[in-house]
Amino acid sequence: MTSDDGARVADAPVARGLAWRRMHPVTPAVKGWKVLAVLLVIAFQFAGENVRQLGDLLGGRTWLVVLGIIVGGALIGFGYAAIAWRMTRFAIDDDAVYLHSGVLFRQQRKARLDRLQAVDVVQPLLARILGLSELKLEVAGGAGSAVSLAFLREDEAIALRAELLARAAGAPWVEGATAAPKVPEQYVLEVPPARLVAGMARSAASVVLVLGLAGLITAVAVSGEFSTIVVMIPAVLGFVGVFWNRFSRGFNFKARISPEGIGLRHGFTEERTQTVPPGRVQAISLAQGLLWRGPGWWRVEINVAGYASAEGQSTENVLLPIGDRDQALVAIWLVLPDLGVADPRALLAAAMDGSGREDDGFTTMPRRAHWLDPLGWRRTGYVVTDRALLIRSGRLTRRLVIIPHERTQSLALAQGPVQRRLKVASLVVHSTPGPVTPRVPHLDERVAGELMTEQAARARTARAGAGPELWMRPRDDA
Repeated sequence: MTSDDGARVADAPVARGLAWRRMHPVTPAVKGWKVLAVLLVIAFQFAGENVRQLGDLLGGRTWLVVLGIIVGGALIGFGYAAIAWRMTRFAIDDDAVYLHSGVLFRQQRKARLDRLQAVDVVQPLLARILGLSELKLEVAGGAGSAVSLAFLREDEAIALRAELLARAAGAPWVEGATAAPKVPEQYVLEVPPARLVAGMARSAASVVLVLGLAGLITAVAVSGEFSTIVVMIPAVLGFVGVFWNRFSRGFNFKARISPEGIGLRHGFTEERTQTVPPGRVQAISLAQGLLWRGPGWWRVEINVAGYASAEGQSTENVLLPIGDRDQALVAIWLVLPDLGVADPRALLAAAMDGSGREDDGFTTMPRRAHWLDPLGWRRTGYVVTDRALLIRSGRLTRRLVIIPHERTQSLALAQGPVQRRLKVASLVVHSTPGPVTPRVPHLDERVAGELMTEQAARARTARAGAGPELWMRPRDDA
């Protein structure tokens, strides 16, 4: 057994007197079908000449042998899933969630509630049909720190999520208490499927796909060689996969605000209900591609502590897949209600649309460094408020990054050989892993050094005055 400082595997004895629970008895069926699906794919790949060769050896019993292999493999898969279900149990107390699992190699995992980053309810298609849900706990501790409770009844998963969030927030919880009565959910952000599809059609990937197909058709028409189409099939399927993933993940996207935090719901084949507790969002990014500028659409992504993984996740870091300006501003205010200025709308208008030609309060790149970024050098820059550092960049694809001072992890200056010759440097703001990479490029080296020193002081002051991680528990000095 191994362990880490987050919530992976605990070697220490677990607390006594815990009430241990099991997953839903149908769990083996939900997990075991994956083995059957893999066997069917292998069987289809084995079809054709291989089956004919096997038929020469086995006569008319070829398909019986193949069917027997599939059935036998499925039975083994479902049997293993049943044993794994029998060996899996979990328990909860005021400090942690304990999970014991494993058949050949036993694991004892302890997810500390004071390091709980978010609690998601995930419903794959088959689980949704059966009324089951997976409860996924994201815990600070690096890649692989997530703890999964799969599968539970949907109502049980929702009630357990409420209990975990209450315990993590420091609120009292009475064993055996039921969840609060369900009230109609009031969403502050919604993305219609039509807008999601329209945004995908206006993306750079769509332009590349259209140009590629046009070039392919032209090449076939000129050469008369239809074999070229076969060569391009994998590339076309790759684009289809990208579009499908974005549509499936962003389908029926809704966001709401509640005492628990920011609630997100989205997904087509796999529906995910996320709850991100307050203060766990480390950085915000707004992006607007050239083809989105006409309708005024923006995409908002966030870095959330605990959501980074070795595989790289994208779904959990999207706060708004596509929305108009007002929706983008709402997304910002869900995370950071106070920007620390008297007129936040004017500041955000300059940050989102400003070209750098007017005196809008942003410190931009010096003219001598313009050839390092010929298109965006006038626009690229930063502004500091009492609450956050705002970085804007990009001429064709506009970007705005917002980092609350208290969420600054560390700072660094980067200066390559060309930058040294031009006496400019880039300030790098280190955040938790995610899609947002805060960086102010090509500032005057004196300005960059002063910004680094001042921002470090702001971060220390902001962290000293920040509230505790247990946001509903009274502070000792209150």
